[in-house]
Amino acid sequence: MPPTPNTLLLLVDGSSQREAVISHSPFTIGRSPDRDLVLPHPYISRNHAEIVFEGGQFHLVDCGSKSGCYVNSKRVTRQTLAPNDMIRLGTLEGPILRFGKAEDTTSVLGELLHQVKPASDLEKLRWFLDAARKLNMVGAVHEILISLIETTMNLTRVERGYVFLKDADGNLQLSVGRNIQMEPLQDDSTISHSAIQQAIHSASEFIVTDTLAAEAGSPSASIVAQNLRTVICIPLRKRSTERGTPVAEILGMLYLDSRQQRQTLMRVDSDLLRTIAMEAAVLVENASLASAEEAARRYREELSIAAGIQQGLMTVRMPELAYARVLAHSVPCKEIGGDFYDVIATESALYVVVADISGKGVSAALLGSTLQGLVHAQVLAGLSLPQIARFSNQYICAKSISKYATLVLLKVTPDGSVEYLNCGHVQPLRHRREKITVLRNSNLPVGLLPDAIYSSEIIQLEPGERFVLFTDGVTEAEDPSGEFFGEARLESSVLQGASIQSIFEQVQLFMDTAPANDDCTLVEVCYGQCS
Repeated sequence: MPPTPNTLLLLVDGSSQREAVISHSPFTIGRSPDRDLVLPHPYISRNHAEIVFEGGQFHLVDCGSKSGCYVNSKRVTRQTLAPNDMIRLGTLEGPILRFGKAEDTTSVLGELLHQVKPASDLEKLRWFLDAARKLNMVGAVHEILISLIETTMNLTRVERGYVFLKDADGNLQLSVGRNIQMEPLQDDSTISHSAIQQAIHSASEFIVTDTLAAEAGSPSASIVAQNLRTVICIPLRKRSTERGTPVAEILGMLYLDSRQQRQTLMRVDSDLLRTIAMEAAVLVENASLASAEEAARRYREELSIAAGIQQGLMTVRMPELAYARVLAHSVPCKEIGGDFYDVIATESALYVVVADISGKGVSAALLGSTLQGLVHAQVLAGLSLPQIARFSNQYICAKSISKYATLVLLKVTPDGSVEYLNCGHVQPLRHRREKITVLRNSNLPVGLLPDAIYSSEIIQLEPGERFVLFTDGVTEAEDPSGEFFGEARLESSVLQGASIQSIFEQVQLFMDTAPANDDCTLVEVCYGQCS
């Protein structure tokens, strides 16, 4: 395979421009953080497209995205690329990917530079190139903000610079501050908060280079107290993704001030400041999205590790017994689940446990793992079923974790005697002589009341009988219209002799495209010779 020639791909996203180098094939593009070029937009698929080098040419290939790929405004699934081809993904109004090195790299800043005198062209160009270089070299939000302050303070010659970002509650919080020596500033009590509020409420920047003249009638207390002569506030705005939105949401605020009165900003200077701030806002938003995506990726990895650990802890080896057979299957609705089952064979009996922890996810899984170990140890210690339930209940109640569990305990002996205890769980089904009945026994779930009393029931089995224990995730599985699978369908399947795997397949067919809302567990216990 011939080597892939290094080729530039210029990304123009709003006021932001950056270059990527296509150095290998395929070059992947999408929203997923493991793509070669990450575009964190909601209309971009995780694996949206790729650029491949085949037959001495580059080709854009749509990877089955939902919203499509466009080359020079024409939707394509595979397209040979030529220099300066314009690629858009997902929408014709989104970011532009210009393939190959473009000769004309005009931008908002390019248009601004044409408006200044020739003598100052190089100076303005130097400011922007320096800002773009610094902003695009860094990836973390904090470093982007530092570069923003350094560049804008050098441009305006002010004495102090601050950047505020909104917190989760929508309040502006100081993120970075610097003085004229570029030393950190952590106190914002002496700035003009009224100027910031004016910039927020007026939906525009606040730029005053002679505060005494501008506020001769009613100067704010902070401006008077600090003798501020220059105050500049420029909102950092989020790109609006909704049509018709008049003003983009504010991500933060760039604040600059000085006690020295400087020459009135030229329009080009203020436009340059605004554009640099716009570029920084885009990078902050992208970095925040990338950081959130990375955090989500790490969380998924941790969940995957936790799921592996949980699966290892809860792996049940089915015993081979002459008098009984057990089959089981459990599927969590999330990466890790709150259902569990256990099968324990002692010298005198077979014990089966099915439990459903309140809630879902990690907290339910932690309690499930703990409870399984607790019950398992008590079975091996020879405790009775009521004792196991009582001690498990007292243990959970003593921890004050605001969680509880429903469970069924089953004890089967070789002579066909079955003792069972139900702690608030859905009632198991008994399949006997072509009839379905339920094992009725009522006790409180474990973890609700520390003084709860538990009792069990005993019945006698005939060879060929079987029990089906399950969690409510099976009967409460919903189809797209919201209808439950229900106990009637489950009982019908059991009556027809359906296997555990067959019942799960029926539930999946019933749900169709609807997502699972709860963990699903099924356990079958068959006494004697079973078909």
